[in-house]
Amino acid sequence: MVQHPDNHLIPAKLAALRPTQMTVGYREVIEKREHWKTLGKKARSEAIASHWFPAVLGPEKLYYIVDHHHLGLALLEEGVKEVKVAMLKDLSWLDEAIFWRMMEHNQWVHPFGADGSRYDYEHLPKMVTGLADDPYRSLAGELRRVGGFAKDATPFSEFLWADFLRPRVAQSKIRKSFTKALDQAKAVAHTPEARYLPGWSGVTESR
Repeated sequence: MVQHPDNHLIPAKLAALRPTQMTVGYREVIEKREHWKTLGKKARSEAIASHWFPAVLGPEKLYYIVDHHHLGLALLEEGVKEVKVAMLKDLSWLDEAIFWRMMEHNQWVHPFGADGSRYDYEHLPKMVTGLADDPYRSLAGELRRVGGFAKDATPFSEFLWADFLRPRVAQSKIRKSFTKALDQAKAVAHTPEARYLPGWSGVTESR
């Protein structure tokens, strides 16, 4: 997500930032925590300065982050208390119903649980520590990293892939052997059945 040049970075308490999704792929959170542990004090300061959180100011003057949920959870679990946010829009003056309507209109919210079902906005967690683990989001994230599909600007693209994989790869396989689950995911990702998804890199049969 690109920062608008008029946006100023604002210090914010990480624990006070509101998520706009319900789940993460916790495997990715672990990777970010492990990377953080390898950084020295200076590198950590530079990372905090460069990895700002795009956010919308909502009712009650709360910041709703629209990206970097995995990073936010990793940093909070590593004891980081303050980060920088870039305010994309001030919608704090709207009533709650209109606020969420605008968030959805701008594709800034994804209220879907680890079961793939949509929930009311009131079920969104109040802190990033409330984000649930969705193994299929972990699988989709790794699938993209190994070339199963291309990185795409479509909002929540990994979640769309997670929902595609949900009925096609058994969750028990993901938990028992992530490597085998990833191999199965790669196989189905390149089929024409997945061609509607962002970043699809398969081949359609010519007639």
